[in-house]
Amino acid sequence: MKRIVAYMLFLIFLCMLIPIIFTNRRIEKVNGELVENEEVKQEQPKEEYSYKQYGTIKLLHEKTNTVEEIKIDEYLYGVVSSEMPASFEIEALKAQAVAARTYTIYKINNNDKKHGEADICDNSACCQAWISKEDRLQKWNEQSRNEYWAKIVEAVDSTKGKIITYNEKPINAFFHANSGGATEAPVNVWGGSNYPYLQTVATSGEDAYTQYSSEVTVTKEEFKNKIIEKHADLDIDFSKADSIKITEYTEGNRVKNLKVGNLNLSGVEIRNIFGLRSANFKIDIQENNVKFAVIGYGHGVGMSQTGADSLAKQGKKYDEIIKHYYTGVEIKNM
Repeated sequence: MKRIVAYMLFLIFLCMLIPIIFTNRRIEKVNGELVENEEVKQEQPKEEYSYKQYGTIKLLHEKTNTVEEIKIDEYLYGVVSSEMPASFEIEALKAQAVAARTYTIYKINNNDKKHGEADICDNSACCQAWISKEDRLQKWNEQSRNEYWAKIVEAVDSTKGKIITYNEKPINAFFHANSGGATEAPVNVWGGSNYPYLQTVATSGEDAYTQYSSEVTVTKEEFKNKIIEKHADLDIDFSKADSIKITEYTEGNRVKNLKVGNLNLSGVEIRNIFGLRSANFKIDIQENNVKFAVIGYGHGVGMSQTGADSLAKQGKKYDEIIKHYYTGVEIKNM
């Protein structure tokens, strides 16, 4: 009888051992439950911050025409500290960090090779402004520099890996200094197609910032000469009441088109010719001069930086700020 029992126990042991030997499956605990690794369908936790191919980027320094390979976080410290005052609210700085990270990834994914081997440059007119930590600290006063740098690092590090997406893809996260009360659709600035996530949205509280309003005054002769440089066929008689007349505004309250003498020009072109802070302007024809009263600062597309700070002062978090300025987006980990 003992032999039979022993034989039965041996057979049971073999039945348990053979599947393990031949299938090479390992048993582990997942969330407290016993499961087989090969059969686990549960998505494994992702690293909060894994750039993979974006661990470093190649940055073109335009002044020296040199390319530096730099860790993306270090790059973002330099961008955020250049693009937004460190005195702004931390939630605004976080929104700036996420927008800058997203813009960087978008540029890399849509690289037109304009900068040769580099992914992006340090010219804000082309890509994003950037400054080294050493130069940034030197420009801040001694009493504030450590506090300010800590805020920049917090803004970038506390949002690690987070980007703005639309239809699961990184967006072209434009931003500017001050919208003057409403942002602008890109088609009214650069032409071409609109982006569904870059719509005109209202923004409050921007009139409290120095970037909100400015004036530019030129003589009538200077006015004529500057336009003639671009349009030699200009014919204008300032004695006529309608010698300069705004004919159309955009949804964002910027000048879309205007008549200057015999020419039909865009508000964006006038802004560029006279170096105005934005295309939201009024024109006052004086006895000897032409005066522009300008509202806002920048192209007006995407997130307003002063608007972001104003929203942060109202208690908004960085994700709420982002979703206010970029329509229909999600914030996701890379």
